[in-house]
Amino acid sequence: MRFAFGTPFTTKLVAVTVMAAISVMASNAEAKSTKKQRAAQTSARKATPVSVADSGWRRGTAAIVVDGNTGRVMYEENADALRHPASLTKIMTLYMLFEQLEAGRLKLDSELPVSSKAASQSPSKLNLRPGSTIEVDDAIKAIVTRSANDVAVVIGEAIGGSESNFADLMTRKARALGMDNTTFRNASGLPNPGQVTTARDLSILGRAIQDRFPREYRYFSTRSFVYRGETIGNHNRLLGRIEGVDGIKTGYTNASGFNLVTSVHRDNRFVIGVVLGGASGSSRDNRMANLVTDALPRAYAGNRTAPKVVEASAREPAPVPAAAPVRQAEMQTAPAPLPAPQRVAYVSADPVTTSGITTRTPAPGSAEPIKPVAVKTVTISRPITNPVPAQTFTTPEGQVLGYVAPQPSNLAPPADIQLVAQSAPPQAPSVRTAAAGPVALPAAAVAAAQPAPKPVKVASAAPMAPQAAAPSRSGWIIQIGAFGAEKEARAKLDVAKSKAGRVLGGADPYTEKVEKGASDIYRARFAGLTEKDAKEACRLLQRNDFACMTLRH
Repeated sequence: MRFAFGTPFTTKLVAVTVMAAISVMASNAEAKSTKKQRAAQTSARKATPVSVADSGWRRGTAAIVVDGNTGRVMYEENADALRHPASLTKIMTLYMLFEQLEAGRLKLDSELPVSSKAASQSPSKLNLRPGSTIEVDDAIKAIVTRSANDVAVVIGEAIGGSESNFADLMTRKARALGMDNTTFRNASGLPNPGQVTTARDLSILGRAIQDRFPREYRYFSTRSFVYRGETIGNHNRLLGRIEGVDGIKTGYTNASGFNLVTSVHRDNRFVIGVVLGGASGSSRDNRMANLVTDALPRAYAGNRTAPKVVEASAREPAPVPAAAPVRQAEMQTAPAPLPAPQRVAYVSADPVTTSGITTRTPAPGSAEPIKPVAVKTVTISRPITNPVPAQTFTTPEGQVLGYVAPQPSNLAPPADIQLVAQSAPPQAPSVRTAAAGPVALPAAAVAAAQPAPKPVKVASAAPMAPQAAAPSRSGWIIQIGAFGAEKEARAKLDVAKSKAGRVLGGADPYTEKVEKGASDIYRARFAGLTEKDAKEACRLLQRNDFACMTLRH
């Protein structure tokens, strides 16, 4: 069969062939373009450091507990694994802000401007309006309580000019503090795969902010604050739940899980705990409670031996200047005169008078300290009339002991006379003059020169009722928490007894009131346990999300 080129069938065949050729050419071009893009991406990854190029999220748990007094690590799990800090970032944000307050560049009443970028941040936030301002004091409290992301950006822009510049400053500060595995990309902790840290680094930051800014650090114990008529509560549920907890910060994003840094000061002990990657807020809090209550009895209770956490520049020892040469003439110069002796009398077995000071030398080899005796010094006013006649003092045997010249009735002995009251040994008191040395004076004369004792006010003449003695408790004690109200503490004791009644059935539940600053807290405790029962009770209670600590009475 033959077909002419002019027929419709031939025309369609040519069109299909042309379209197929065009499609093949386009596919080849697209394939080449895709290969170029992949090659460019591979080159970029090779040129970028691993810590930044890894775009994967760092998920998982981690924890550490550090004895703040000694620096000893008491517990750790994945302490150096990279994790996302989430809102724990804001601890460093406030560190940078406290630094500005310390330098005087900002004050607590300084107004910080709110940009459009800051106002557009995701919750949680304070819902600031673009173009408005917020005082530094309110900004700090909003970070501590609500963990406001918009406020964090306001702080970052005020200090760094832009949030990205501020993040660079934060990273440099982290390196200076020894947080070698921490990188910041923003001021708030909102999701960013490049914003990473470790549990160990955060324990360093938790101690550093207290060491550098002890006064400002107290903001982290803020339970709530009022902003524009709204009361904002703190997200940190361990404040008030565990005695001695004074901060510091919670955090959460989907990638990081539930995070918490906690500081505890109790009974001269200092513990810092970090928990990262919790499955929920309550499980994170319970794990932290168990870690710190377990660590506290083992922590060092004494003066701090670990050095303070300081920045690298502050850790470098300063050069010791060479001692200036001493000229021979200076060495031959007579020493400066001693200050004039004060009129102080000391009791001693062997009185020695030197330069107008009567002292007592302890026996050779004695460790007895020199004991000062009160000396009454009376000022001299202008002479008036009604002089007192001269008096001569003698012993019962008739020996003359001393003579006092006539004096006005309202005057004490002259300024160079001291009345020395000695309680032991039983001998006559003396009057010492600069010229004549010690002169004995009858006790009645000394008593007459002393001011009359003031009457003591008595509230009631009725006999005082005997105070009830505190109940004697022996053996082992467990503590399940400290609460702001006694009613709450007793309710917790009842719940705990229902959970561990097998062990606590014969125990003595009680509350103990303790003053903490301007408020009181109530410890919830069980007494009268054996060591075995105390540990078994804590084991059962911790399974039921109780914080529990064993103590030996």
